[in-house]
Amino acid sequence: MGLDLDAARVKTLPDEAFYIADFISEDEEASLLQKINSVPRPRWTHLSHRRLQTWPSALTKTNTLIAAPLPAWLVSPIIRPRFDELGLFRDAPHGGPNHILINEYRPGQGIMPHEDGPAYHPLVATVSLGSATVLDLYAKTDNGDDDDGQGGRRPRYRVLQERRSLLVTRGALYREFLHGIAETDRDEALGAGTICNWDLLGERERFQAAGWAERQTRVSLTYRDVVRVARLGNAMKFVGKS
Repeated sequence: MGLDLDAARVKTLPDEAFYIADFISEDEEASLLQKINSVPRPRWTHLSHRRLQTWPSALTKTNTLIAAPLPAWLVSPIIRPRFDELGLFRDAPHGGPNHILINEYRPGQGIMPHEDGPAYHPLVATVSLGSATVLDLYAKTDNGDDDDGQGGRRPRYRVLQERRSLLVTRGALYREFLHGIAETDRDEALGAGTICNWDLLGERERFQAAGWAERQTRVSLTYRDVVRVARLGNAMKFVGKS
């Protein structure tokens, strides 16, 4: 699989984002979903609008990660060889992702606009499984100009994430924008004028013909590098702070 990060650049977004359709195969997607759904039940954290897994563990209250290896099925083939081939985390503090958040969104579920913050190196790589969804991006500096007329915010940009795709955001786009997913059963108004990665989609014709996409259950794998890591010799000082 020949991967070219520069060819995947989303040119209509500010610095900087990349999108690769069909980043993993259907067989790899099926294997990942099987692994995710077969973990022990206590591995899931249930929130009001979604459930999630955190690997290798949640951060402490001081935004520190207790060093531990990631499970092999979350490393291969995504981190090695594909992230390595793209050189994604080459400049990150630890040379690669050390923390993975797995979110499950059922139809109608989403997440409020938010930022990941300084606990992480400013790069996020997200692999989508099971369903497409639209990621909404909001500039932090917007103040009233983005009102949708119904008491909500209107996104500055919209990114369509297809199943088996990779979306990478870094730099100013990471630091200066919020991101969220609307709580809806279907994503509307899909087209070249509304979706900023339209020319990079793998199934552009299908979305263009319908103009909308029905959501199914989607699982996202979010790879990041936590800046502060406590090695095993120093781990006891963080016990009880997670």
